[in-house]
Amino acid sequence: MSVKQNVKSISLIDIISKLKASQLFWVLSFSVLTFLSAQVVIPVQPVPFTLQTMIVLLSGAFLGSRNGMVSQVIYIAAGSIGLPVFAEYSFGFARLIGPTGGYLLAFPVAAFVTGYLIEKKSSDWMIILSMVTGVLIILLSGSLFLSIFLNGNLSNALFSGALIFSLWDIIKISAAVSIYRVFAKKYPRLPN
Repeated sequence: MSVKQNVKSISLIDIISKLKASQLFWVLSFSVLTFLSAQVVIPVQPVPFTLQTMIVLLSGAFLGSRNGMVSQVIYIAAGSIGLPVFAEYSFGFARLIGPTGGYLLAFPVAAFVTGYLIEKKSSDWMIILSMVTGVLIILLSGSLFLSIFLNGNLSNALFSGALIFSLWDIIKISAAVSIYRVFAKKYPRLPN
């Protein structure tokens, strides 16, 4: 390898190292992960099952309250301006005012609360409590919004927009807690 090639490879390694240490890299990474998790869909009406909630929780846990919230705001903004990032590659501002809008709009709040609670105390119980709280924020916001599209029938909205997800969300919370526990040992908080 020539000296010139060696200098180029060192420069590329330095650039990658600096990029991985930046807040922007991790915030955008969690926005992209939210997009990817939105494409893991089990189509159910009126709200499909996706993996988004798990990534929302992890964004708050790993990035902290502020950056976790920002990653979700970027995700929502990307979809509302026309990038096909929502479930099943959908997009547009109409998604935010449609039946699933309450879920999407709750993502930044859930990431913030999850991150905030873990910032205050990162015991095992607090990690679980923060993630359960994050999911409840998403489900309750989504169900309240969904009730508008179900002629104001809140009990039907709670069933079809929250209760139906119970087992699925227990699995996602368990996975998120496990992922966080494993990676938090090495990366307790990504750059903030």
